[in-house]
Amino acid sequence: MKKKILILLPACILLLAAVWALAAGDAADPLATLSYLTGAFSDAVDQRVDQRLDGAGLSSDGVSAPAVSVSTWSEIRLKCADETVCSTGSSVLLLAGSACVSYPDGGAVVDVTAGAAVPSGTALAVNHRYLAAEDTVAHFTVTSKTAVLDYQGDVTFSYSNAQDYNAMAAALKELHLFRGTLTGYGQGFDLEAAPTRLQALIMFIRVLGEEEQALAWTGTTPFRDVAPGTEAEKYVGYAYERGYTTGYTATEFRPAYGSNAFQYTEFVLRAMGYSASTNLADVFDRAISAGVLTAGEADMLRRDRFLRAELVYISYYALEAPLPNSGRTLADRLMDAGVFTAAEWDSARGLVTSWRL
Repeated sequence: MKKKILILLPACILLLAAVWALAAGDAADPLATLSYLTGAFSDAVDQRVDQRLDGAGLSSDGVSAPAVSVSTWSEIRLKCADETVCSTGSSVLLLAGSACVSYPDGGAVVDVTAGAAVPSGTALAVNHRYLAAEDTVAHFTVTSKTAVLDYQGDVTFSYSNAQDYNAMAAALKELHLFRGTLTGYGQGFDLEAAPTRLQALIMFIRVLGEEEQALAWTGTTPFRDVAPGTEAEKYVGYAYERGYTTGYTATEFRPAYGSNAFQYTEFVLRAMGYSASTNLADVFDRAISAGVLTAGEADMLRRDRFLRAELVYISYYALEAPLPNSGRTLADRLMDAGVFTAAEWDSARGLVTSWRL
């Protein structure tokens, strides 16, 4: 049963009722002006929320059970089917991924950025602020594999049992196998983005346990689209010299081009010591035979768009897979190479509690 909480802010109910009357209309011709919603109305609601929190004895980042109450914007990473349940006067803003809003018990939700009310069941627009109006319990449900959400006010989180790609990314980061990007939100994981050829190659080198060697590499490459003197050149040059990649053409690596699940799974199999193949059509079958993928995971990779979330998924579970002709795993080999410790491995595994496909 979905969790529901209704925390009324008495001082702003009349204000919210008034703006709901004004906000009728559509996004093309809202009756409530955007300047009003983002100005006087928004400031008034924020003030009422602050007063409500102060009256409850909570600081701006205070937490009460079962609701979280904050007067400043806070950020959270969520997974598929996770819900953020907001009461009157609370707001959310989707930073990455996809989600939808519903309010089954009636009421209203206002897209403050567009200056219009939205129907229950509406998909959220990225970087739009949504506010729960009078007598409303709004459910913001993640519909993508991962998402990043900002929230403000009184909210409750309800978590699903879907695969937790966020936890896998955190686990790989703890094992020094995954780094964030320069994106300023979501810990820089960018799980909602498609991985580039360069990102896939870097992850491959880390899974090999050869990142230190790559970063110590000096030399030149034949690729005109890889800037000399950069870390990218070191990774690409090392991989080219070792025969891990031949580039996209003889003179282009195309580092910003997208990678795909077939290519990355082949990379992982090669890193583990399984025989390489230029025929990627059967790569998932070979990965299943090697114990790197399950049949369900192979089906998912064939079906879904390949994102950094899937790259993380393949990489994390490959650590538990056996090496060829050995009772040891890829994680054992990386611990032997000093990439991470047994304690870090135990800690990382403790972060991931979701089930495999």
